[in-house]
Amino acid sequence: MQKVNWFKLAVHIGALAPLGLTAWDFWRGRLSVNPIQDITLLTGWYALVLLTLSLACTPLNTFLGWRWVLPLRKLFGLYAFLYASLHFLIFVGLDYGFDLALIWLTIVEKRYVLVGFSAFLILLPLAVTSTKGWMRRLGKNWKRLHRWVYLASLLVIVHFVWLVKSDIRRPLAYGAVIALLLMLRLPWVRRMGGKLRSRLKGLFKKGAMASV
Repeated sequence: MQKVNWFKLAVHIGALAPLGLTAWDFWRGRLSVNPIQDITLLTGWYALVLLTLSLACTPLNTFLGWRWVLPLRKLFGLYAFLYASLHFLIFVGLDYGFDLALIWLTIVEKRYVLVGFSAFLILLPLAVTSTKGWMRRLGKNWKRLHRWVYLASLLVIVHFVWLVKSDIRRPLAYGAVIALLLMLRLPWVRRMGGKLRSRLKGLFKKGAMASV
């Protein structure tokens, strides 16, 4: 019998719960007078949260030694793409009725739509190539390809800032978090983090031995 990975199970439940709650609120008529706009904003918001969690996994392992978070990166990333896809489909389907001419005109004219669409196009091949089979086929190029998620995350923040226009505190807060997570990936910062972690481990061991 296969052992249950409770961390992965928690991610599945936590990632799908907002979708279920949003669908329930829509069904019960608990959204605002513009439910399509509400759902569009909520799916975009959930995508950003999950993308941020995916980016946080590697620094948490590097600086805190939490290896258990590494297998969760892929799950967070795929769920982020799921919500980004819903966000995009609601925009092109419910808002614009799959009118390609009108959609293209909107993409060209509205900068926040152009940036958001660009981020989605970057995330699309990353989601498609997230399997072990694609990792084998691409070899070293797989990591190079998936580094494009950094650009996608920055474009998402720009999309969010340009979308809200007035009160940009929340998108800027997420932008600061993502900027920090990307900075923590710099080689010299990671080396410093590794040394700091080793020193802290040594201090904890000495403290534990002294208390015996």
